Amino acid sequence: MAVQGVFIAYYRVSTAKQGKSGLGLEAQREAVRAFLNGGDWTLAGEFTEVESGKRNDRPELARALQACRVYGARLVIAKLDRLSRDAHFLLGLEKAGVDFVAADMPMANRLTVGIMAMVADEERRMISARTKAALAAAKARGTKLGGNRGAVLSSSARKKGRAMQTAKARERAADLAPVLEEMRRDGTTSLRSIAAALTEKGIPTPRGHSRWTAIQVARLVAATSPTS
Repeated sequence: MAVQGVFIAYYRVSTAKQGKSGLGLEAQREAVRAFLNGGDWTLAGEFTEVESGKRNDRPELARALQACRVYGARLVIAKLDRLSRDAHFLLGLEKAGVDFVAADMPMANRLTVGIMAMVADEERRMISARTKAALAAAKARGTKLGGNRGAVLSSSARKKGRAMQTAKARERAADLAPVLEEMRRDGTTSLRSIAAALTEKGIPTPRGHSRWTAIQVARLVAATSPTS
């Protein structure tokens, strides 16, 4: 059966290296060309997603779906089976309201994709539950999870860590500077009285505790001073 109509192609590769080299990409393009071959069709656009595997956003998919709506086109992808466990992708297709076709599964439709998405989502939850159960069992056996396992931080890593802590302290101090200024205007000036006022207002300390001390206030004041 000859393919007819306007199409937007969407390809996906998993790493930037593959995206630059064309590894896997050319095979997808060939699959789409083979599927469209012999019909009265127009390929109005092609979009390639290069992703690291850690991202859930699909900017190129969003652009491809938008192009489909603009052109009144169908989305064509090379292999739906490779994406059958990607719930985010499948749900995006199912909710977009755009017709699509997969070269390897031409009879698939929105209902098929919706079912695949639910299966993929359930599979992800089951994997998460099994991981949590395995960690709990390991902990029950006395296995040490997390924490220090003998790794020694380099001096540069410690320096970066201290720099990050200092930056966070300054950001926190900047947020609290107007509060301290208002207290001073109201006559609350001693470290002890400021600590009591901050505690009474329910403002958490930098470490998230509910009660402030004079020492913590002194550090806060030092961080807000122009010379710090």
